[in-house]
Amino acid sequence: MERTYTLVISCPDRVGIVAKVSNFLAMYGGWITEASHHSDQMANWFFMRHEIRADTVPFGLEEFRTAFAPIAREFEMDWYISDSEEKKRVVLMASKESHCLVDLLHRWQSGELKIEIPCVISNHEDFRDLVEWHGIPYHYVPVDKNNKQESFDKVEQLVEEANADCIVLARYMQILPPNLCEKYAGRVINIHHSFLPSFAGAKPYHQAYERGVKLIGATCHYVTAELDAGPIIDQDIQRVSHRHTIEDMVRLGKDVEKAVLARGLRWHIEDRVLVHENKTVVFN
Repeated sequence: MERTYTLVISCPDRVGIVAKVSNFLAMYGGWITEASHHSDQMANWFFMRHEIRADTVPFGLEEFRTAFAPIAREFEMDWYISDSEEKKRVVLMASKESHCLVDLLHRWQSGELKIEIPCVISNHEDFRDLVEWHGIPYHYVPVDKNNKQESFDKVEQLVEEANADCIVLARYMQILPPNLCEKYAGRVINIHHSFLPSFAGAKPYHQAYERGVKLIGATCHYVTAELDAGPIIDQDIQRVSHRHTIEDMVRLGKDVEKAVLARGLRWHIEDRVLVHENKTVVFN
């Protein structure tokens, strides 16, 4: 694939932002291969994502940052630029459900997800053989309900040692403490079924079956201290009917969860997701 730089910007909305950025890139010969803009009129906030052919600009990322900094200050931008050749380092976390973990490992191994997986962390030993077969370090960190902080201190240490850009909770069934949610804000991705808040707790598909629901689905979102209430990245649904058994609903639900989590992670690593307050703009 062609090497690109991705410039991502959010800032207060005003006249001249697109012109200023475009003129800057044109001045240095930057060839824009993809451009996305969105103006949130309610929030008066502007969002931009540009992909630029790396071989058309005369400098690397550090020089780009230095040259672009005056424009960023002028427009009060929250911004960053990334290089497509620098793969994001993604730590996966799992518990006892394997479908999301297996799916992401397959997408990584096949080259569909262009990431590095420095390790997998789990509070169970179930998937050690699977993960190590892929050549990935596996860390077993049990969570003592009477001393969860010690366990999450270990998780934090492992994530830091892995130099992780992103953490994916691939059906990891423990609640991250608020300090971790804050430290890695916008970098922890979770998946859950979309029955919430209607069918919380154990066996949500059984509860849904008893209510005769007609739609099941999944939500991919960033993790915040408020449980399952972070900015939403992606959602999808699957129609069901009275003909579907509980087993059918569980199977279909897992299929949706896998697809939604993989899409959400892909958009994140491609810098397509911009967060503002508790909402996202996704340039997909």
